[in-house]
Amino acid sequence: MLSLRERLTEILIHNKLISQAQLDEALCLQKEKGGRLSDIIVTLKFIKENELISTIGSELGLPLVDLKRFKIDPEIIKTVPIETARHYQVIPISKIGDTITLAMADPLNIFAIDHIETLTGYKINPIISSGQDILQAIELGYPDATKGIIDDLVKEMSASSIELIKEEAQVTPSDKELDRSSRQAPVIQITNLMLEDAVHKLASDILIEPFEKSVRVRYRIDGILREQRAPPRDMYVSIVSRVKVICELNISEHRLPQDGRFKARIAEREIDFRVSILPSSFGEKVAVRILDKMGVMLDIEKLGFNRADIAKIKKVSLLPHGMILACGPTGSGKTTTLYSVLKFVDSPTKNIVTVEDPVEYQLEGINQVTVRPDIGLTFASSLRSILRQDPNVIMIGEIRDYDTVDIAIKSALTGHLVLSTLHTTTACGSLVRLVNMGVEPYLINSALVCVIAQRLVRSVCPRCKESYVIKKEIADSLKLDLSKIKSPEFFRGKGCQACFKTGYSGRTVISEILLVSTKIRELIIGRSQEHVIKKQARIEGMQTLRENGFEAALNGLTTLEEVLRVTAPDE
Repeated sequence: MLSLRERLTEILIHNKLISQAQLDEALCLQKEKGGRLSDIIVTLKFIKENELISTIGSELGLPLVDLKRFKIDPEIIKTVPIETARHYQVIPISKIGDTITLAMADPLNIFAIDHIETLTGYKINPIISSGQDILQAIELGYPDATKGIIDDLVKEMSASSIELIKEEAQVTPSDKELDRSSRQAPVIQITNLMLEDAVHKLASDILIEPFEKSVRVRYRIDGILREQRAPPRDMYVSIVSRVKVICELNISEHRLPQDGRFKARIAEREIDFRVSILPSSFGEKVAVRILDKMGVMLDIEKLGFNRADIAKIKKVSLLPHGMILACGPTGSGKTTTLYSVLKFVDSPTKNIVTVEDPVEYQLEGINQVTVRPDIGLTFASSLRSILRQDPNVIMIGEIRDYDTVDIAIKSALTGHLVLSTLHTTTACGSLVRLVNMGVEPYLINSALVCVIAQRLVRSVCPRCKESYVIKKEIADSLKLDLSKIKSPEFFRGKGCQACFKTGYSGRTVISEILLVSTKIRELIIGRSQEHVIKKQARIEGMQTLRENGFEAALNGLTTLEEVLRVTAPDE
């Protein structure tokens, strides 16, 4: 069966709408920047949108509908959530029995059809319309989607002159008033309630953002930002001042960023809070990172790695020397993985030292250093001093520059086990990044023993988990080989009170682990490209991030949608 892209390509070439050279250019741009091939072809002006959708509709036998002349029943629109409609560029226009007629900008998107069928419980009868018409119909059809926009546009179009409006000057309370208000009961109570609520909901961050006439409060729960009930705008300044007071920051400074931290006891647990305050157009934005020592899991067995990956990590962790790298984007759990490795290798016979910016969790029995670049205490200078402290294991919070990686590699070569993190997306990409940073390939070969690339995905809620079978067309489009699996079922959460109707509860890890073998070392010496190293690593048994994620989804740990959300097709 042809994939979606192959089917579209066949339609375009068969009808001589574009040349092969134009198609190759569009495919190249799609590979580089992503997005739908049809949108890219229209953007490049190889073909007009109306000609493209007319041809696709004719080839697929789907009717073409002009939504501008169509009045849609508001009750029918409600069957598909607005977020889903915008994401897939679809809108329901009629319903007969158990079938919904769905106008689609891309009727070749089988995944969208299947998702909406599952979401609504209705069968889908696709028709085709232009993306622009669908987006306009969404904005006009969904209640409160564009509250006030139409009225504003009418006023602007009918206005015969422009009246300049003088902005009202913001009245900033004095420092004494701010200090006094930040210590009053209502402000203290609201701030404390916000912190307690975030901890109760297992949030990792709190964002307090000011706008012209309102305040937005969001919690990051399981890696996703969710909007919460916000305090009145007139209390916002006092709340920010309260946060500054408990962090012992300068409450009279509103022009420069400030960073601080404080500790609080909530629900019989000691919790650390890191605070960042950043001046913005309408006031100071506050970001609070919640570091719950009781909530963090520092057991390598319980982070979510599969049995094979746990065995690999434990094996390299027990080596007397060498370098282990954890890579991935910010918030992918790299530091937690390295902490878990430290806890695994920790013993009274080993001297373990860490250099971090800053120290996130205090580990008993381990010496931890916080870097302070303002006084010259950088990663590189700290490492030079640590090497004189006779360490067995060294953890470096992050490799940021050549000086740090140079000392780290030399430490690994002189009999130390070195753990660190690197901001790359894949394990094989880390090898290329080290070479690009100026490290000689022979030093990488001698020092590096393992690279762990990882992502965090939301776990399916165990209380409302249900199984389902995906269609063969979707499996083929995702390059999923389910032929060897006896009962290929995936899982999702229906949404319940325990998971706040999201279908997810907590997070787990997916990974790819590259062990630096003899053949990999030969490729490094030859300065081979990432895809060549990846090919050899897969021959030797390395699972890619996406493959590992699909396995986790089949085991009911996460959903297929989560894996697709956090991984790229080539990962």
